[in-house]
Amino acid sequence: MLIFLGPAGIPISAKKAGTTDGIRKVMELGLGAMEVEFTHGIQMRNELAKEVGRVSKETGVKLSVHAPYFVNLASAEPQKIKASKVRILQSCERATYMGASPVVFHPGFYGNYTPQETYEIIKQGVLDIIDRVKEKGWKTKIALETTGKPSQFGSLEEITLLLEEIGTKNCTLCLDFAHLWARHQGKVDYNAVMEKVKGLKLTQLHTHFSQIQYTQKGERNHLTFQDTVKNPPVEDVCKAILASKQDITIISESPVLEVDSLKMKQIFKKLGHRF
Repeated sequence: MLIFLGPAGIPISAKKAGTTDGIRKVMELGLGAMEVEFTHGIQMRNELAKEVGRVSKETGVKLSVHAPYFVNLASAEPQKIKASKVRILQSCERATYMGASPVVFHPGFYGNYTPQETYEIIKQGVLDIIDRVKEKGWKTKIALETTGKPSQFGSLEEITLLLEEIGTKNCTLCLDFAHLWARHQGKVDYNAVMEKVKGLKLTQLHTHFSQIQYTQKGERNHLTFQDTVKNPPVEDVCKAILASKQDITIISESPVLEVDSLKMKQIFKKLGHRF
């Protein structure tokens, strides 16, 4: 079983560095993954993406990409859906040059649509993106992230159903453990979650993890392992992951990024996993 741990973005211990130096820092720390964050827009040129890919290959650090937050494939406004697709596709282009996969995004909001209507709209959007990625010959998967608010499309059930329907060759999920905790108000059986995901037969499971604060409306903000709110329980999640025996990438979305990745690595070691 392979476990890759790393930060969502450039490590805070190298915060003035660029992406390539950030990757080298991840390797120096003894971590194995990094998610390149395009969350507020895509500024990276293809030339830099190629250099990032070269450094990733040189260091062995596994890369993924987070597309911009401004994505809603179920918007009532067609121009917003179009703009959302452009952002995801631009992320896929850079990811291909970086040798990164998957490209993670938040699918959308229910708005005034029913959950079933939203599902169908997002499914068509995803299929269109897959077709355009194929047309361009880009070598990356897209990943729908489980979301942390009941107003958002992105329950585990919705995403697994979508993947069962369209297949996992070009599309996968990003399982966000903290978002599930917030969405379901702390009522989560992670062993059952891992068993459900195992049914998708993914070669590599991509995930996000942090502690999280939530309200009745769901996710509020991400927390560090040092915060007094211990949601979700880290060791329980680690035990469920090990019991599943699935190869997995775990990206830390903690405010202290790699600090909590390293703490999680120690928990896995304590539970008997060898890196």
